[in-house]
Amino acid sequence: MQSPPLGPPDPDRSHHLSRRGFTASVASAVLGSLLLPGVASADSASASTKDRKAAAPVAGGGDLGPNVIVFDPSTANIQGTLDQIFGQQEKAQFDTRRYALLFKPGTYNGLNAQIGFYTSIAGLGKNPDDVQINGDVTVDAGWFQGNATQNFWRSAENLALTPVSGENRWAVAQAAPFRRMHVKGGLNLAPNGYGWASGGYIADSKIDGTVSPYSQQQWYTRDSSIGGWGNGVWNMVFSGVQGAPGQGFPNPPYTTLGTTPLSREKPYLYLDGADYAVFVPSLRTNASGTSWAGGSTPGTSIPLDQFYVVKAGATAATINEALGQGLNLLFTPGVYHVDQTIKVTRANTVVLGIGFPTIIPDNGVTAISTADVDGIKLAGLLLDAGASNSPYLLQVGPTGASADHGSNPISVQDVFARVGGAGPGLVTTAVEVNSNNTIIDHTWIWRADHGSGVGWTANPSDYGLRVNGDNVLATGLFVEHFQKYDVEWTGEGGRTIFFQNEIAYDPPNQAAIQNGDRLGYAAYKVADSVNTHEGWGLGSYCNFTADPSIRQDAGFEAPVKSGVKFHDLLVVSLGGVGQYNHVINSTGPGTSGTSTVPSNVVSFP
Repeated sequence: MQSPPLGPPDPDRSHHLSRRGFTASVASAVLGSLLLPGVASADSASASTKDRKAAAPVAGGGDLGPNVIVFDPSTANIQGTLDQIFGQQEKAQFDTRRYALLFKPGTYNGLNAQIGFYTSIAGLGKNPDDVQINGDVTVDAGWFQGNATQNFWRSAENLALTPVSGENRWAVAQAAPFRRMHVKGGLNLAPNGYGWASGGYIADSKIDGTVSPYSQQQWYTRDSSIGGWGNGVWNMVFSGVQGAPGQGFPNPPYTTLGTTPLSREKPYLYLDGADYAVFVPSLRTNASGTSWAGGSTPGTSIPLDQFYVVKAGATAATINEALGQGLNLLFTPGVYHVDQTIKVTRANTVVLGIGFPTIIPDNGVTAISTADVDGIKLAGLLLDAGASNSPYLLQVGPTGASADHGSNPISVQDVFARVGGAGPGLVTTAVEVNSNNTIIDHTWIWRADHGSGVGWTANPSDYGLRVNGDNVLATGLFVEHFQKYDVEWTGEGGRTIFFQNEIAYDPPNQAAIQNGDRLGYAAYKVADSVNTHEGWGLGSYCNFTADPSIRQDAGFEAPVKSGVKFHDLLVVSLGGVGQYNHVINSTGPGTSGTSTVPSNVVSFP
């Protein structure tokens, strides 16, 4: 990691901003063993190796485990509890503790919920306005000297906020979704003082005031309503956003689609009267605005007694037995080692995590696989590669999957994959999608560039995402640092709305990434056999720290066919540490020098 080549960013000079590759040395200190009174550690890695019978279904209102903390308006010292958890989690980038902070319907006055690593805050109402916080839900970057480029793995969902200052601060990077939120004011996406920032994702939210990105280099907003948008840096993408700025790429760098072709909001835990349930929103076609604009989100409620609540002590055998009984899964905050693949085989199964539950495969197994059936929903999980090489962390549909799921797609939402960083991690392909008609809605697939167990030979991984299924849609795709293709797409009819990428920082020399007669592996590769594919708002950055003389032929590669189309592509050399020769194939100007200015292609071919 290198220090930024520029001084503190000025929001009026946003086109000069750099990316995470220029940050100072990563702050690796993890807070000690401070725990809330009566709250056990969220490290579930010591689960018994003895097979257990699947527990009886949990009744509505049942125990969600010690690291799910539920508040109601009468709860004493809510602020003190929030502050204590934040004190633990503020710097805990690779810690094992996880928390879900859940608020029952009602009004909460004078709160400032600062959200650290592996912390989710969410309302338990049917709709966002059922839980009103007169205060803030804050992410800032004081822990990292005002640099927000490593504010990962945290979330806010299903709340209404009236910010104290009129503007809520949410200065995040990857894997930090802001969903089903109503901000009765403005939303600031940069750290205090407008330090470095590189995120992010908003969906199904209403921001009454202006969204102010300031230093955010890229952002994707989907199916929302905003009062305005303040500025753009490199790549700001909107689909189905009422109030979004008009199409302007590359100056200003806005890619704006009036609707999102297909979307289904993420399932969420809520209170149905006095009992817990999970609400599963309905599929939307050509959506614009929030799903709850008409009063309530259309969909189906599933009582919690139809879920196996996964807590400390659960094993893969227990989880698979529960699935075999026809139960859905609700993973509570924790770290779960699995010695066999979690196999989701029943149509319409919901696998939902709260509080960033983390699944680590042992002995080289795949963490999760699905059958080629309709309507499976995976959401809210962090898949962390283990010390023995796995073929995949997630495999959606078996090899050769061929069923048509057009009327009831499989969806993968806020499912994040990590290779290294928290420790040794080995996987060949992080995520493979074989099933047709899958929706990938917000994922960060990351081969770690900092932390523990990191290096060209320490956390090797060939591919981030490989898509073999037809008619797969990705909305909000973040994939970084893999050693071959970050994304390789062989299925027909694929579509991507927003892609953010960094090529691997750490190849030791040019020869290490030689790809036949090509210099380097493209960040996003559409196979030569593909006849139809389309993408909007895709960016790739290089920062070859081990050998700055490395050149990459192009950020993107695709066959030149009438049915293969790209809109608004860019590549950036971060400070001149390595260069691209072209944007896509042999089209588009290469990068040069140290100015960190994007090279753009508005339309291809």
